[in-house]
Amino acid sequence: MGSVRERVAAALPAATVVVLRDGASGLEAYLQRRPRTMGFAGGLWVFPGGRVEEGDSDPVIDAAWTGPPPSAWADRLDVAVADARGLVVAACREAFEEAGLLLADRAVGSTAAAAARRDLLAGRQGFAAALSGLGVRLDTTLLRYWAWWVTPEPEPRRYDTRFFIADLPQGSAISAQGLAEVERERWLAPGQAAGDQSMPMLPPTRFTLRGLAEFHTAREALAAAEDRPVERIMPRLEGNVLVMPWNERYPVPVLPAELRPPTRVRPPPSEPTADDGA
Repeated sequence: MGSVRERVAAALPAATVVVLRDGASGLEAYLQRRPRTMGFAGGLWVFPGGRVEEGDSDPVIDAAWTGPPPSAWADRLDVAVADARGLVVAACREAFEEAGLLLADRAVGSTAAAAARRDLLAGRQGFAAALSGLGVRLDTTLLRYWAWWVTPEPEPRRYDTRFFIADLPQGSAISAQGLAEVERERWLAPGQAAGDQSMPMLPPTRFTLRGLAEFHTAREALAAAEDRPVERIMPRLEGNVLVMPWNERYPVPVLPAELRPPTRVRPPPSEPTADDGA
């Protein structure tokens, strides 16, 4: 029988993008609520993101890349070049897939972008091919590295996630309309969202919002991220409480009753008959 350590699930590499914009009353962040039926973070408010896919690390995308190259991101993220490429590409790909935000060197028509997004989501083409077809290059100057969170070890589904922030390009609009993985979306001031206990979130989401609440504009937040020290954060699970490395305690999110998956009611067993062998 294997040890407890051997049974710990590996944390899969993942990337998340916090999209920011300057709203009428100050800085706002884009949030999505996942359907309650989803296996991970179901019913919770999250940022667009997901795991790194196999094709995200393919050097073929370097031909459609502008801004800091993978080697520069490798230094910033303290990982190998291929891993850095995968994380940055995953962040940009997920932003496009889940929010329709194309972090590219120029704007493209909404019709062409929507068609490319549909093909990408359907698996008819990869992200590099989508960029090539649209005639754009991935612009990594639009991203900044912000945080690093790892799912606690007892969890069966674990992610090693790098958090990036990005300013919504002027004239751009984002939406998850029609995406099965999103049932609601909102723009909110980070401080307001962080303090709203009616919006269930995992700690990385709430603490990221809390950290962004001190900034008044997206430009301020991106400037602060330039040389921001980023350390690996992995909470530990104690019963129904997540304990942060700085010893702050965070109750495991509990969905409001209206967001919980419906309970399946089993029919009562039938009365035995002669045919049942009773």
